[in-house]
Amino acid sequence: MDFMTAFKTCFAKFADFTGRASRSEYWWFALVYVIVAVVASLIHEYVYVLVALAFLIPLLSAGVRRLHDTGKTGWLILLGIIPLVNFVLIYFMVQPTQAQANEYGEPPSA
Repeated sequence: MDFMTAFKTCFAKFADFTGRASRSEYWWFALVYVIVAVVASLIHEYVYVLVALAFLIPLLSAGVRRLHDTGKTGWLILLGIIPLVNFVLIYFMVQPTQAQANEYGEPPSA
């Protein structure tokens, strides 16, 4: 999955917490967020807040779908709240896709 496809997919499924998201889909979308957030913070802090709010739900749903792709429950996304423990969440996000179907659906195509 490429940069623009990941961006479009994650915003199209902005509140879809079911299914699976490939590793490339999640990380390309996270990169888009970082780039947009840095540019927004350089413009003005209010613009940054608007960008952060606009990306909040899509980032959470992409994260939950990514956890589903590795066979873990989406509730683990709450580990991001705890300082230092959120490194465990990053470890989960970089795990490879489960090649077979799991309880969250078929493997993503990309």
